[in-house]
Amino acid sequence: MIAVKTVYLSLGSNLGDRAQHLREALQALPSDRLAVVRVSPVYETAPVDKLDQPDFLNLAAEIETTLFPMQLLRRVQRIERALGRRRLIDKGPRTVDIDILLYGGFVIQTAQLIVPHPRMHLRRFVLEPMAELAPNLRHPILGRTMSELRAAVLHQTVRRLTGEL
Repeated sequence: MIAVKTVYLSLGSNLGDRAQHLREALQALPSDRLAVVRVSPVYETAPVDKLDQPDFLNLAAEIETTLFPMQLLRRVQRIERALGRRRLIDKGPRTVDIDILLYGGFVIQTAQLIVPHPRMHLRRFVLEPMAELAPNLRHPILGRTMSELRAAVLHQTVRRLTGEL
């Protein structure tokens, strides 16, 4: 029997109908091997690395899955492509971006996948929704909680949206 793992994903969109892209990505995730457990509120954020692009909508999702990490990566990349994601400019605009932030308490380092996400602790647009879903969850390498990590990036601006996605 394959063990169920709790995994956290970050979803973002800054092209077209951003909210609709996030809704479609969340609807595409569930399968017989993956369940969406909880979804954070949505945040609007300015781009971080490549500044000359539209603002993002971001959220975090807690999922339970029996997929192995590389199977999950392939699944989220298929969803990104199906929703129009084109990797033309590094860190450029995208219809949808789905990152694996945490996979259980595992540390994974391959050419294709690094978990925990290597920059999650530097980004309020990731930590704000993560701190809402799992404030006491500890980063498996840094040992700090999501709330503690968020406190270090409060100088970055995010705006929580009201209402449903």
